[in-house]
Amino acid sequence: MRTFPILLSTVALAAMLSGCATPLPTGAIYTGVTMPSAATAELSTDKKGTAQCISVLGLVAVGDCSIDTAVRDGGITKISHVDFRAKNILGVYGQYTTTVYGD
Repeated sequence: MRTFPILLSTVALAAMLSGCATPLPTGAIYTGVTMPSAATAELSTDKKGTAQCISVLGLVAVGDCSIDTAVRDGGITKISHVDFRAKNILGVYGQYTTTVYGD
């Protein structure tokens, strides 16, 4: 009879100590962050190109959010820097955007 409370306590303690740290900031309910992804040189940022992906229910993800696609979108030949933006609502809908700046 005492085995169940001890087992439950052990599982709860293990869950609390394991943490949910990720390399990217994520929220359980909502995520809306913009982060730097790369920087290459100090160039003017006259041009900007974007590429986007979406995810639905964490089951289906479509799109091309590659740097190459963003470069083509902005007609960029020399990259200055790259930003990445993530928006996710309850894991139901996610939108991910790569933005490239340069000449």
